[in-house]
Amino acid sequence: MRVPPSIGRDDLPGALRLPGHPSWDAARSAFNLAVDQRPAAVLMASGPGGVVEAIAYAREHGLRVAAQSTGHGAAPMGPLDRTLLVRTAGMSAVRVDPVARVAHVGAGVTWAQVQTALAPHGLAALAGTSATVGVAGYVLGGGVGWLARRHGLASSSLRAADVVTAAGERLRVDVASQPALLWALRGGGGSFALVTALELDLFPVSTVQGGVLFWPLDRAPEVLRAWRDWTTDLPDDLTSVGRLLRLPPAPELPEPLRGQDVVAVEIADLGAAEDADARVAPLRALAPFVDTFGPMPATALHDLHMDPPVAVPAAGDHLLLRDLPDEALDALVAAAGAGSGSPLLSAELRHLGGALARPVDGALDRIDAAYALYAVGMTGHPDATTAVASHLAALRTAMTPWSTGRELLTFSEQPTGPQNLFAPEAFRRLQAVKAAYDPDGLLRGNHDVVAAR
Repeated sequence: MRVPPSIGRDDLPGALRLPGHPSWDAARSAFNLAVDQRPAAVLMASGPGGVVEAIAYAREHGLRVAAQSTGHGAAPMGPLDRTLLVRTAGMSAVRVDPVARVAHVGAGVTWAQVQTALAPHGLAALAGTSATVGVAGYVLGGGVGWLARRHGLASSSLRAADVVTAAGERLRVDVASQPALLWALRGGGGSFALVTALELDLFPVSTVQGGVLFWPLDRAPEVLRAWRDWTTDLPDDLTSVGRLLRLPPAPELPEPLRGQDVVAVEIADLGAAEDADARVAPLRALAPFVDTFGPMPATALHDLHMDPPVAVPAAGDHLLLRDLPDEALDALVAAAGAGSGSPLLSAELRHLGGALARPVDGALDRIDAAYALYAVGMTGHPDATTAVASHLAALRTAMTPWSTGRELLTFSEQPTGPQNLFAPEAFRRLQAVKAAYDPDGLLRGNHDVVAAR
């Protein structure tokens, strides 16, 4: 591949990395170390000019273009052998307007950076459950976080975006300009334009009641039934997760939890603090052996889910569930609970509903499901990879009777077709937006939408 002499110089906004460069492996790596990305080239973009550069370079060399900040959610992307990978981590500016309640966020920013910027202002974004996840990819894919049942999908908070189109044109996208593209960016993924910055609505949330309750894993049937019953009549202020967890013997975990197999309930409660204890009393009646529920800063909510802070090799799978009867819980416990022989690190159920079920203006307009199932296992060597894949497949089979047949983009780590992520009319509309802004298919997302013919 011939490299144009203007690419990669220190005085330009982009720096090209080709195979053989000393930083090639670092430049191409996904956050999930089990995903071996091998693009044709990587361009480290420090601003919109670098993205325009990437478009021109890709067209000259017959490549497609994909953008990543952290590399989360890379598995469904597939082979990158004829793709220029644009890394956006250099676009890391965060600016908060506390009066307008808006955050201006560069395409390379993580949720940890946003939370740090918001802490002095008593405001919260619709952040994910992991601090290391990139904001742009998460918002473009929908995003279900700890404030979701009260305030909805993260994509619904997208007020505006700065993008570079497949034609190399820089655009400001909002409801007054390019409304069709804004609609697609609200949950439709990264197939339509390369985002360089986002404007996100913020919410006046400074302190919440949050924490995790833990029991031994062999109590999972009892605990998950109680949690399921508890979720059936909750105000939208409460978002929670029921999980089967096999915790590693990691030194950062407290001694009572280190290396333990547990069933856990994670809770974020935006309701009145004086009523919080009464709201969680039905779960506390089951006598958890660890109970961390109490007041906490909203900006610390990402600690609840205990996601690994560094890149690891892993494989996961996901289903949306229309309901969760006793038979479904029995199937989950049989596949991933005590005595199952499961190597999965986590099998979790996220309670949906509330604002997530109410239509908004976006490609992902709502979630028509009661719960989301997500399971993951570590895959550091071939035997582990085989075992995790086998148990993920068994869990999917066991839970399919209660599946809606749809998945969420930010949870789906298998190369499912994007038509499984959206309602039929929304998918047709996404294909029309793709045809309008990228008819040649230059740009690709991790669940790629193809232009309508």
